[in-house]
Amino acid sequence: MSAATAVQRKIRVVVAKPGLDGHDRGAKIIARALRDAGMEVIYTGLHQTPEQIVETVIQEDADAVGLSILSGAHMTLVPKVVDLLAAQGITDVLVTVGGTIPSDDIPELKKLGVAEVFTPGAPTQAIIDFIQGAVKVRD
Repeated sequence: MSAATAVQRKIRVVVAKPGLDGHDRGAKIIARALRDAGMEVIYTGLHQTPEQIVETVIQEDADAVGLSILSGAHMTLVPKVVDLLAAQGITDVLVTVGGTIPSDDIPELKKLGVAEVFTPGAPTQAIIDFIQGAVKVRD
């Protein structure tokens, strides 16, 4: 089979709800939209620790991880996930964050290595387009 006819692997995205936040409607909507756009989505469920999220990223060989945070703990949880990924030598996983993130915190999150932050009202198509454009699908 030539490279031109080889089937490309689907983008694999872990959608995770770190911390004690109990609201996951938005995360489920995003997970469904990504799936409908042809991505493989692994939804971790509520109340995940940063360690559990990173373990899922590793086990699932994910291309991207989307962290959904509404609790206000984003400046604690996101750096922990980013640090744990780095400690495992994982540098090629796209990290995105969605939720109620104050605009003042977005530049700091991006300095930490977050590729993009999506606040409430972000169109699902914009999230799909960003992930598709940013992820280089590995062989």
